[in-house]
Amino acid sequence: QLQLVESGGGLVQPGGSLRLSCAASAFIDDYYIGWFRQAPGKEREWVSCISRTGGNTDYADSVKGRFTISRDNAKNTVYLQMNSLKPEDTGDYYCAGDMKYTDECWRASYLYHYWGQGTQVTVSS
Repeated sequence: QLQLVESGGGLVQPGGSLRLSCAASAFIDDYYIGWFRQAPGKEREWVSCISRTGGNTDYADSVKGRFTISRDNAKNTVYLQMNSLKPEDTGDYYCAGDMKYTDECWRASYLYHYWGQGTQVTVSS
C-alpha cells in the first residue's frame, strides 16, 4: 500500500513560485506519478506526470513552460516546481501514483490507484 503526502502549498502572489513535494511511504522506483489539481467549483484536472525513471514527462498545455516535474527515487519524492504562477493556478493539488514497469506516465485519473490528501495553492495579490 503506497501512501502519498503532499506539501509545499501556500499563498503566493501572481508571478511567484512554489515547489510542491509528494513524499511516498515506500520505494517509488516502479511507480509513475502524476499531479492533479481542483479549483473551487471545478472538476479535478490533470497537470503533469512523470514516468518511473523520470525519462518521460508530460504537461497540460495550461502549465507547459511554467511548471517542471521531477523525481528523486532515492528520497521517494516527486516535485512540482511551479513558476510564473497565475490566479487560475489556484486550487488543491494532489499527487497520485500507480505501478507500471514500462517507462510511461498517463493523464487519466482512473489510471492512478494511490492518491494523496492534497495541498492548497492560492495565487492572489
